[in-house]
Amino acid sequence: MVSAQAFWDAKKSEFIIPKATDLSETDFSLDSAGYTGMLNFSKKGKQVGIGGVFPWTYSQYLELASALNPNWYSQPDLCCEKQIAKTQEEVDYRVNATATLLEGTLRFVYAWQNEIARTETSQVAANMLKPPVPVLQGWSADDYLRSLDMMVAVWERWQPWLAAPALIGIGSVCRRDLHHPTDGLFAILKALEPHLPKGASLHLFGVKGTALDHLNALDYIESVDSMAWDLAARIKAHKIRVSNTLKHRSNEMDSWMDKAHARIDSARGESRLRSALSY
Repeated sequence: MVSAQAFWDAKKSEFIIPKATDLSETDFSLDSAGYTGMLNFSKKGKQVGIGGVFPWTYSQYLELASALNPNWYSQPDLCCEKQIAKTQEEVDYRVNATATLLEGTLRFVYAWQNEIARTETSQVAANMLKPPVPVLQGWSADDYLRSLDMMVAVWERWQPWLAAPALIGIGSVCRRDLHHPTDGLFAILKALEPHLPKGASLHLFGVKGTALDHLNALDYIESVDSMAWDLAARIKAHKIRVSNTLKHRSNEMDSWMDKAHARIDSARGESRLRSALSY
């Protein structure tokens, strides 16, 4: 998972893609940097880009997605972590806005594909700029259910140009108690599962390593990402009084991944009834 923020040049107000990058040989996905966008919005006020929250426009973000050609890219969304959305009113606004941003993104993609199709085949147009992965937002399970309803309503307006979503992102699931009865990750997944579009799987944005052995038993979880290793790197560097260099961070990432694989491997082959999971 790579953040769009990593390519943004604030002084030039444009995305800068390195001429040489390992990403061209890597299976990666592009994140819209919603959390960073909300932090900057809180500190600097209204921005010039998408929704007044992002510093870049729809056009700039979609051009980045097309140029990088990731495995998939996420729609612009507004996160709901407690550090950002402190009241239910703020959460509701961000859930609504996330659906609106999906509508805006799909309008641009549709228009651009039609423009490309004037000189190329429809298949070439579809491959040059693909639709985004939609993202659900909220804090409680009820928030995510409402977000799902709104996402489906937006998506269906664009069918049959769009096929049913094959992958759906679940945002703002980091920094939370996994087992909370209404706000925990497992409560959210249990609420969403029976309502997911047929054939859709999920990507979870920012999960704790301790959740991986449970998630491995859920066949509708396609992928996850996490920055827990980066936080651990900063804390460890401060504690042992060393510089938080790229090498130090890389070592911490390797260590986190080794533990993550061990958790997943330990769960493989075990016969677990879904009803027995500790939601």
